[in-house]
Amino acid sequence: MKKVYVFLADGFEEIEGLTAVDILRRAGVETITVSVMEEKKINGSHGILVEADEMFQDVDPATADMLVLPGGMPGTLHLKAHEGLREQLLSFDRQGRPVAAICAAPSILSELGILKGRKACAYPSFEEGLECAEVVQEPVVTDGHVTTGRGMGAAIPFALRLTEVLVGAEKAEEIRKSIVY
Repeated sequence: MKKVYVFLADGFEEIEGLTAVDILRRAGVETITVSVMEEKKINGSHGILVEADEMFQDVDPATADMLVLPGGMPGTLHLKAHEGLREQLLSFDRQGRPVAAICAAPSILSELGILKGRKACAYPSFEEGLECAEVVQEPVVTDGHVTTGRGMGAAIPFALRLTEVLVGAEKAEEIRKSIVY
């Protein structure tokens, strides 16, 4: 069974993070939410309190098949500041293993040099800061092992793309139909 870690921090965009979790779990992917804060309880950017499955220090991200970063503010800043997460993202990139980020979070991948030479998308106010080959205004784009999404309105296409990357287009289409999307 494929395994994904979705990293959560105070101020994360709830729909972006939880839509990915929901759709991936529907597809049979073991999807674990991981707090990078001091506790499992995470306060989303719109005041929705969520309890993460695990704490960062209690998991081995290297065992995952994909790492996912939801956007939102100041969630993206908290994720960017977490040295252990940054190290794992760089390790995955060096190995050509799947990483994904949506909304403001692609800025983390950009800062780490992961988007160099790639097409990418992000929330409009973050597009200018992306250091990538080409910024595209599509809901979601996958270039090599990196998937990026534009924002909350792209949460379903983003999650379906992650499903496709992990378990195939047929399963992603099955999930798309089952959620009436």
